[in-house]
Amino acid sequence: MNKQHNIRYKRLITTTFIVVVMSLYFISCKDKNEDLVAFDYNSELVPTMVTDTISTLISDSGITRYKLVADVWMVFDKAKEPYWFFPEGLYLEQFAPDFEIEATIEADTAWYYSTKDMWRLKKNVHVENMKGEQFDSDELFWDKESAKVYSDAYIEIKSGEKEIKGYGFESNQSMTEYRIFRPHDGIFLFSDNPPSDTLESGALIEPDVEPVLSDKVQQVDKNR
Repeated sequence: MNKQHNIRYKRLITTTFIVVVMSLYFISCKDKNEDLVAFDYNSELVPTMVTDTISTLISDSGITRYKLVADVWMVFDKAKEPYWFFPEGLYLEQFAPDFEIEATIEADTAWYYSTKDMWRLKKNVHVENMKGEQFDSDELFWDKESAKVYSDAYIEIKSGEKEIKGYGFESNQSMTEYRIFRPHDGIFLFSDNPPSDTLESGALIEPDVEPVLSDKVQQVDKNR
C-alpha cells in the first residue's frame, strides 16, 4: 500500500508541475502578444536588403562583364516591379570578353529594374567609352535586353577636340555607335526641355531616324 501510495503521490506532483509550467507559458505568451506592435510592411518603400560600401563583380551568362562600386545598395525584390536602388550614386565598369574595359559609367543616383533588365541613371551621368569619348547628361536609360542606351534629355559628347550637343540620344551599349536626334550648336541656354525647332543634322547624325523611345522613358518613370 505504501508503495502504491508513493507512486500515486509522485504522479500527482508531476502532473501538478506540468500544469503550472503550461499555465505560466500561456500567460507569458499572452503578455508578449499584448506588447507586439502591428507593422504595415510596404514592399515598395521598405527594402529587403541594404548593403553599405559595395564593390563587386557581376557575371552575365557565366562571364564576368561588370564591376559595380557603390556606397549604398538597396534591394526591393518584393516590390511589384522589383528593382535595385543606389541613392548615393554608383560607378560601373563594363568589360569586353577579353576583360578590356569597354565603358565606364558614373551617376549620382541609379535604379536597376531586374525583370526588364534595364538601368536608369540620373543626375551628373558621365560615360566614357574605350575610345576616350565622353558623354554627359542628366539622365540615361540602358536597356540591356535590346542592348541600347537612350535618353530624351540634354546631352553633350566630347570626342577629341569635337563637342556635340543636343536633345535625344541613342547608342549601342558599348557607346561606340551613337546619334543625337535634335542637335544644336550651343547658342541656346541650357534647359531640361528640348527646343521645339529641329536643327540641321551634323556629324554622327542620321536625318531619317524615328523619334526617341519616349514611351519607354515614361514607363520607367511610372515605376519609380
